[in-house]
Amino acid sequence: MSVTFASYRPDGSLNTLNVTCPLASVTSEKLQVSPVSRFVSVASTVASLLLEMQRYQPRLQIGGNIYKEIFHLPSMKMQENVFDIKYEPLAGAYLPNLLRIFAQNKFLFSPRYFPKVAYSFLISSIMYPFCISEKVKYDRKIENTEIKQPPIFLVGHWRSGTTYLHNLFSQDKSMGYFTTFHSTVAGAFITGERFFKPLVEASIPEKRPMDDVPMSADLPQEEEYAMGCLTPYAYYNGWCFPRNMKFYNKFVCMEGMPGEVIEEWKRTYLYLLKKGTFYWKGRRLVLKNPANTGRIKILLDMFPEAKFVHIFRNPYEVYFSMMKFLRIVLPRYTYQRPDEEKIEENMMELYVKMYRKFLKEKEEIPDGNFSEVRYENLIKRPIQELKRVYKELGLKTFEQYNGAFRKYVEKYGHIKTSKYQMDEETKSKIYKKWAFAFDAFGYEP
Repeated sequence: MSVTFASYRPDGSLNTLNVTCPLASVTSEKLQVSPVSRFVSVASTVASLLLEMQRYQPRLQIGGNIYKEIFHLPSMKMQENVFDIKYEPLAGAYLPNLLRIFAQNKFLFSPRYFPKVAYSFLISSIMYPFCISEKVKYDRKIENTEIKQPPIFLVGHWRSGTTYLHNLFSQDKSMGYFTTFHSTVAGAFITGERFFKPLVEASIPEKRPMDDVPMSADLPQEEEYAMGCLTPYAYYNGWCFPRNMKFYNKFVCMEGMPGEVIEEWKRTYLYLLKKGTFYWKGRRLVLKNPANTGRIKILLDMFPEAKFVHIFRNPYEVYFSMMKFLRIVLPRYTYQRPDEEKIEENMMELYVKMYRKFLKEKEEIPDGNFSEVRYENLIKRPIQELKRVYKELGLKTFEQYNGAFRKYVEKYGHIKTSKYQMDEETKSKIYKKWAFAFDAFGYEP
């Protein structure tokens, strides 16, 4: 089976790659894969892919000492274990898309991360027949699914309380959401649940390493991870290929992108949300995705009656929490040695671009479809804040699930925020770049 893959590269060129893979025979009537042929198919596919990677990789990237101190903050050291391959976001990605992403990055990865690369291709190759089977069986039903209840988009910068807000909303059983399993196995989460959910559960820690928030295959998760599994034009792919982080940052605000790239993103996102709606049997989806903060206009074009909840936090706290987050999470995701000097620069630049765009585009959201939450208020009085949000959005199910909200808060609502020591130089740098956000959100400099 010969397949041609195409993807838009960071330099603006269109990359095409032809790969011959001895995959299973597929017809519209039946997926024909015997156990023996499946094993041969997977093994030979992985071998073919590894050979292709070698052929397209004239040089490997070599970085400096990843343990050096950065940002003049002694506590900000990258933490990595190159053999920690279990929770790799692209392990389980739709195989043709994984090829497109690697081709997009010219198959460049750091040699130390070869175990993660091999693991990602192995898992995606094993899952590929299931993805094809799911497409054959369900694609027509998914395409015909109507999203009758406009989604609720939870937006706001990373480390601003979006996860806590999402977990609260998920206690409302009239709503659906993407789970960690759905976002990890986006191509086969309908038919592959029995086979792959235990694998996903075993591959993730009980708590997130950066903040001890519980993790599980069934808990709510950002659908941006699912987008990374389905299209090369997703923000989190930049965390796997940080040498091109500035390129992937563009997929947050979607500015300067070719029309066909934006159309593929919209087509993929609509398909994903239809699939989620189909899975949840028509429930309204509540979607937490910080990257959507820069996509308000696009989302309104797709879902004119969508509802939005924006949560914001003191920019100083966001800065330090993001630095802690990146030095822990980035080494777990990446296939490349990060350019440590650019991590802070890229994060601060994206904050500016995303929030300037958001502050402009939020004015286009119709009355009654927008609510804002201050992080500090949500932590202090979560039930009161959630009730206010429900009222402002015209949602009628708060009282029905009030008990579930309170039960969740009693169990998980004791959130401890980290304390950071901030010197005047760092404080001045943050305020200089993000002064507009202090003004917009009402925080003292």
